[in-house]
Amino acid sequence: MCPPDPGETFVLPYEKIAFHAAGSNVPPRSGEMSTLYGDLDKPGPYLVMMRWNPGWFSAPHTYVTDRICVVVSGTWFVNSGNDFLPEDCVAVGPGGYVKRTAHTAHYDGVPHGQSDAAVIAIFGLGPVNVQWVDPSMPVLRQV
Repeated sequence: MCPPDPGETFVLPYEKIAFHAAGSNVPPRSGEMSTLYGDLDKPGPYLVMMRWNPGWFSAPHTYVTDRICVVVSGTWFVNSGNDFLPEDCVAVGPGGYVKRTAHTAHYDGVPHGQSDAAVIAIFGLGPVNVQWVDPSMPVLRQV
């Protein structure tokens, strides 16, 4: 059996995807990301995998471009708006689709007590230019 030419068909098994802290100054094992294609901060398409570990949420924030999200594993909890109300989030399971509309505030994560992290594939066009609704508050919050 001859494996595919990586210049034509690149394969990266899930267990070899390297996740790193999703930003500077974020607590370890909170929100982790792996950039698979492109760059969030540069013009053009990107694909990232985001892993939310139980007990962590993002604070409300916006992007300047739409984001297309598909839950790969676990259950992801999402909501929109400027007010941080994780108890009002909608649970999205594996295979579920979420579209984040540009310039609208949203937040997400996995509450404490969930057994598994949620892994989400996120596609969009960069640069995303994240803006926090209240920059004086922590960007990641324990829930």
